[in-house]
Amino acid sequence: MTPTRPTTVLSRMAEGVGIALDSVRANKVRAALTVLGVAIGVTVVIAMGSAITGINRSITAILESAGPKTFYVQRYFSGGLDVSDGSDETSPWRRMPWLTLEEAELIRRLPSVRDVNIGEYTNGPVSFGDVNLKSVNLAGFSPSYIQVNGGDIIAGRTFTPVEYASAARVAVINDKLAESLFPGRDPIGKTIKISGEPFQVIGLHAEAASLFSNANEPRLAIPHTVFTKVADYERGWMEIAVMPTGAATTAEAQDEVTAAMRSARGLKPADASNFAIVTQDRVLEAFNKITAGFFVVMIALSSVALMVGGVGVVAIMMISVTERTREIGVRKALGATRGEIMFQFLVEAATLTLIGCLIGMALGALVAWGVRSFTPIPATVPLASVIAAILASILTGVLFGLYPASKASRLDPVEALRYE
Repeated sequence: MTPTRPTTVLSRMAEGVGIALDSVRANKVRAALTVLGVAIGVTVVIAMGSAITGINRSITAILESAGPKTFYVQRYFSGGLDVSDGSDETSPWRRMPWLTLEEAELIRRLPSVRDVNIGEYTNGPVSFGDVNLKSVNLAGFSPSYIQVNGGDIIAGRTFTPVEYASAARVAVINDKLAESLFPGRDPIGKTIKISGEPFQVIGLHAEAASLFSNANEPRLAIPHTVFTKVADYERGWMEIAVMPTGAATTAEAQDEVTAAMRSARGLKPADASNFAIVTQDRVLEAFNKITAGFFVVMIALSSVALMVGGVGVVAIMMISVTERTREIGVRKALGATRGEIMFQFLVEAATLTLIGCLIGMALGALVAWGVRSFTPIPATVPLASVIAAILASILTGVLFGLYPASKASRLDPVEALRYE
């Protein structure tokens, strides 16, 4: 005959699930308290996993918009979070010289470099007529900044090399700033005031929304040559974006830039570089370190919640064992083995935690939808988080259900039948 064992196992699982659901319906408050801990733990896993996935996608999208070969020369790059108390020992960037316009021009002339874009940033007041915005993101760029930052000029144009060289007071604003200053009107040709100085709007820039691009905030770009004259900014943090030629690899361009910078700064072979070459891989690695910390927090929070749920599983299953003592006695008298009794109670415990898992996944998905809808973070529920949540909830049910299941399986059938 064909073995019937698999069918028997499935039927016993179905029976265990059915009994667990009946227990939930009969003891709603007790079951809800058990399910709550698991649901909270799973919600944390799904919500934080979705946010971290969205952040990583946002970073990747920003780097891709700059081109896969673009890298950056910066005064200092730690590759993680810095904690400074103001002292020189905890502020290593103080030992790094400022980047200069001469160094940017030196890099621009290298054979492996197609172009560079210098950038400095601050916030400042911008006004038009009666509309006054106290804090708008201001950027001082080279004429080639569109190639680095991505996005599109949807109206007008960007500033030219001639305007850059002459420090012309022209500005390219983004669509969010245009909505604030010129609702329903064409901004091109209008004169706005930046930090109290008049500038003519020559272009409208639209960039893809992402976590770090400030696309959802009013911002504008002006020639770096005039930025240094009118903007109130922290000096010493100029950034140079380097775009290699099509014929050169990123590694070749980096080596050439490093050699040129070290030579210009008079560094000896044994001296460490007093500047940073930041590639896209380094940026991703830095953010991965940060998100790894969030994962640790996520695991800690979810573990505590699952422990609470597990304690609830022990309590509700012990009550279930007590209430069904006679039933267990009847089953053992009819030939049920210890393993079969134990299996049934473990299925019940796992079912309870799985119900909490499903509720938690629904809540986590709702949180992810809210983050995606109301913030620039493109939060998406990762499949790995779903699988991890399901496995963790089932494992919690099995582990914390072992003691009640073992106690039920060891009941003496004669004593169990006498139980009132």
